[in-house]
Amino acid sequence: MMAHPAVNVQPAMMVTTTNVTSTQWSSGVCDCCEDMGICCCGLWCPYCLMCKTSEEFGECLCLPLLEICFGGMLHPITLSMRSSMRERFHIQGSIQDDCCSVFCCTVCVWCQMARELKARRNSLVVVNTVHHQPQAFSQPTQAINTSYQPLQQMNPAY
Repeated sequence: MMAHPAVNVQPAMMVTTTNVTSTQWSSGVCDCCEDMGICCCGLWCPYCLMCKTSEEFGECLCLPLLEICFGGMLHPITLSMRSSMRERFHIQGSIQDDCCSVFCCTVCVWCQMARELKARRNSLVVVNTVHHQPQAFSQPTQAINTSYQPLQQMNPAY
């Protein structure tokens, strides 16, 4: 009698977004009042907003704190986060646009990035598909040796 191999199908999870073709930011740089929670956080505690947004984007929580080292004119972390987000989400724009936005109002840029992440997180659709197939179980083709004992039981010195 020939043994039938068991067929296992693992559940698959597929993540898709409902707005994949969006090539624009979900809100403008100056649209801070669209989400008052993000706006207030950016106004009263900008570094909290920056760190939270950085972490939600998948970067180090403390990354935005490095901008304290650069003074007030340069914002390399904000620039790199904005251009990285634009590239990841296929948003139209250029590094020149990013530089101008970051130079004009850094906190507004962080508010925009936080709103973008929130909009993308809310538009995610998670589909979990599970395929069940009957399992084919067969009896062993050889007799089981019932006198087998593991090595440790035979010789306690091991």
